[in-house]
Amino acid sequence: MPSSPQAHSAPTPPTKRWTPIHGEPYRSVPYRPERMPADESLARAAALRERMDRRRTVRQFATDPVPEQVVRDALACAATAPSGAHQQPWTFVLVKDPEVRRRIRAAAEAEERRSYEGRLGEEWLAALRPLGTVKPHLTDAPHLIVVFQQRHWLGPDGTKHKHYYVDESVGIAVGMLLSALHLSGLAALVHTPSPMRFLQEVLGRPADEKAFAVIPVGYPAPDCQVPDLVRKSLDQVLVEV
Repeated sequence: MPSSPQAHSAPTPPTKRWTPIHGEPYRSVPYRPERMPADESLARAAALRERMDRRRTVRQFATDPVPEQVVRDALACAATAPSGAHQQPWTFVLVKDPEVRRRIRAAAEAEERRSYEGRLGEEWLAALRPLGTVKPHLTDAPHLIVVFQQRHWLGPDGTKHKHYYVDESVGIAVGMLLSALHLSGLAALVHTPSPMRFLQEVLGRPADEKAFAVIPVGYPAPDCQVPDLVRKSLDQVLVEV
């Protein structure tokens, strides 16, 4: 008796590799996602709102290891972010080597000390002073993600082609990364040492990439504390026309 079509799952199609598109005609494919029932959509939205409201920026990390695949899946989620002309102008460097993280911490602390000694205005210094120049989160967290933005891409003949809306695109990807990490049970911090040129050198990134953010990832330390912050309510940020 022949087996039914449902007896065997369809083979997984090969993953397509993205290549830069420049001057090629636009092609489209059908998009027909299943529409979610309204009651299910309402329930999911309410649950997501509650979970995201518990997200906090963490500066005190446990040194406990975290499942690396969780971090990789969160990065894969970030890589689905919309981008200008679909050029996806980001590179995520996952730093696991403790020695490399130590070098990044030493360079970040040195840059911050120089900033405190005269590179920053007093108003900016006053905002940063409570945080100090010591950055244990860069070495305590088991993983460090350094996000780079790509200002252009190179064609097969070596010519440069400009990326569009790079800051906006990479910023959206970082936001999606933070959400994915939080919803996966991990904590994170967006750290932006100024300047960040040292990251390109330490991590051996090409000249067309510029550091955007450093994101330690892990579990909060047992004695972790966060500021007693109050977020703006929806009516304070939403305008309906």
